[in-house]
Amino acid sequence: MIHVVLYEPEIPQNTGNIMRTCAATGAHLHLIEPLGFSLDIKAIRRSGMDYISNCDYRVYQNWEEFVEQNPSDHYYYLTRYGKKAPGEFDFTQDKDHYFILGKESTGIPLEILRKDKEHCMRLPMKADARSLNLSNCAAIIVYECLRQLDYPGLSRVEVIKGEDWL
Repeated sequence: MIHVVLYEPEIPQNTGNIMRTCAATGAHLHLIEPLGFSLDIKAIRRSGMDYISNCDYRVYQNWEEFVEQNPSDHYYYLTRYGKKAPGEFDFTQDKDHYFILGKESTGIPLEILRKDKEHCMRLPMKADARSLNLSNCAAIIVYECLRQLDYPGLSRVEVIKGEDWL
């Protein structure tokens, strides 16, 4: 099972896009408060389109509540301070994987990262680039995990218009 964890997300459009990714891939979404927006606002509905109702998500009051309710040795932190690329991790184990992404302005708190440096990852990019968009990062890491697992349960053909539509 793939879990995307957003630590105090601030931008509703990013969360809406991540909800759409989670709904399309079967990943579970965990939102850690405080959120920088309300989940019922128009911006979430627009970016998440009609996928939000198909997104399995849960909201937690804080990091401690999340950890207490989701104990795991498989937390992976996507951070600019990571030293390994996502492809350097083995996600093929039959376990739940939690991909944790921080708030857009400041990321994941350093006190959380310092406790588990071995599970910190960075998306490789040019040296003068500070970061990528949060929703893009979530999609990249979810699909890297799915690639390693050979896309279990996902359709490889167009089903809405039909496999031979082109």
